[in-house]
Amino acid sequence: MTTDQIILFSLFGAVFALLLWGRWRYDIVAFAALLAGVVLGVVPTDRAFSGFGHPATIIVALVLVVSAGLVRSGAVHLITRTMIDSSRGLASHITLMGGIGAVLSAFMNNVAALALLMPVDIQTARKAKRAAGLTLMPLSFATILGGMATLIGTPPNIIIASIREDALGAPFKMFDFAPVGALTALAGLVFVALIGWRLIPQREDSVLRASDITDYIAELTVPEDSDHIGKRLIELQEAAEKADVAILGLIRDGKRRYGTALNTELRAGDTLVLEAKPDALDEFRSALSLAFSDKEREERLKAAGEGLDIIEVVVPQNSRLAGKTTQSVGLHWRRKSVLMGISREGRKITSEVRKTVIRPGDILLLLVPKDTGQEVIEWLGALPLADRGLAVTQETKTWLAIGLFAAAVAAASVGLLYLPIALGLVVMAYVLTRIVPASELYTQIEWPVVVLLGSMIPLGVALDDSGGTQLIAGALVGVTEGMPAWAILTVLMVVTMTLSDVLNNTATTIVAAPVGIEMARGLGVSPDPFLMAVAVAASSAYLTPIGHKNNTLILGPGGYRFGDYWRMGLPLEVLVVVVSVPAILVFWPL
Repeated sequence: MTTDQIILFSLFGAVFALLLWGRWRYDIVAFAALLAGVVLGVVPTDRAFSGFGHPATIIVALVLVVSAGLVRSGAVHLITRTMIDSSRGLASHITLMGGIGAVLSAFMNNVAALALLMPVDIQTARKAKRAAGLTLMPLSFATILGGMATLIGTPPNIIIASIREDALGAPFKMFDFAPVGALTALAGLVFVALIGWRLIPQREDSVLRASDITDYIAELTVPEDSDHIGKRLIELQEAAEKADVAILGLIRDGKRRYGTALNTELRAGDTLVLEAKPDALDEFRSALSLAFSDKEREERLKAAGEGLDIIEVVVPQNSRLAGKTTQSVGLHWRRKSVLMGISREGRKITSEVRKTVIRPGDILLLLVPKDTGQEVIEWLGALPLADRGLAVTQETKTWLAIGLFAAAVAAASVGLLYLPIALGLVVMAYVLTRIVPASELYTQIEWPVVVLLGSMIPLGVALDDSGGTQLIAGALVGVTEGMPAWAILTVLMVVTMTLSDVLNNTATTIVAAPVGIEMARGLGVSPDPFLMAVAVAASSAYLTPIGHKNNTLILGPGGYRFGDYWRMGLPLEVLVVVVSVPAILVFWPL
């Protein structure tokens, strides 16, 4: 093993370890590794930032903007607005929602597809009086499955196509993934709708119950002129029970008191720690004339004279709040909003709400100036849980948006236009027709993903140039020596799936795709079936909530725990291998 190979393997090992640890965001880790590679001399200086101009990076950014345009024009709403039907059976609902989610994910970012359908699914669960946890995981898995069918459906496919172009001179086309990807997705959807949802554990303390959205850990303060000053905390128990509120404890002088706190005499400024649903919390606050925990900011909001709204949002991985407190991002002074409560996988919050570090999957209860909820949600990069009126925002431009996108897909599919150019033209057309406002053009791009891709691609190229991928491929060929073709593809898929379940699927693809090409060369066969195997496997992250952003997004709203995903995810991954390997050998023979 050469010095360069040792350095590169060490860098990739460090990247994977830090991604698993999760202490730092994936784009920071990847960019730091790129800089380290340049300083250590394994990545040429003149190619250090070549990844940011790579077609894969450009396509991912453009797809995000196009997805936003389809949403803003109301094009997607043409499908979703009829979906709230609580009379439909559970299996039928999962089949329909999963099918729509899969089709949308084939042509737009699958995180955006889930973001659109998740409020619809939750609203349906409310009306049907069932736990949304029964349907959110199937919906998430369906949107991941649907992305396999087209080139732009998921970043791994885009990366695979670009790597093929670099290695073999021509990329995969728009629908080259469809024979294998669509067949695998269809089999997965059938499993999810008929069997998979039955494997999801249901528990009495599920965060998202059928009757309402969730119980929050929240705080209310005893005002200076309160009639309850001098009373013992236990004396408020009767009012709390009437409002269906649980009193958990008391905060005084920044210290939490539990257990004996019920016998504590209340003082002005004491903060009650409560567990309640939003409406129950407001009823309890009104009945006892208590104040929100952030009294000063509440008064400033009221001083504006426009009224207040309460909104509920879920925090995705790329939210500006993820890994921070509401204080640190300036929620109040930037957006005049106050955090009222947090729900986190049914677990108790152990620090003051405003000082609690927000995690992806948390559900937040926010107090915002009237009619500004949507602005606050977009600024936070969060998703609403309540139905916020999936209204067509620009109905006169719906078919224009669809037509422009369809024309670009058709032109790219027949080779008339290079895909990045076709998507770039759609983006420009969306801006010129004001489907996507110019002022919001760059806010639609998920920059951490762009930085991750731009950083990892040069490292992947360096690993390939140094002979590192040949070493990995040689090891896998050695392990599978004498095995039939289907067994070799299965081993490659299992290794790739395992990495994708615990790492970012983009990083997994950048490493696994060149390995697949080298395995094919070592065996003297076509690399295409190996690339297809990597594409399917890298997109099949169903065992954990960290394997795919969609799985993280449903963690809080579905009331899931870390270990819930593998129950449906493991048999689904086995099914993906069983279906896709024969399909690959049929449609992409060795």
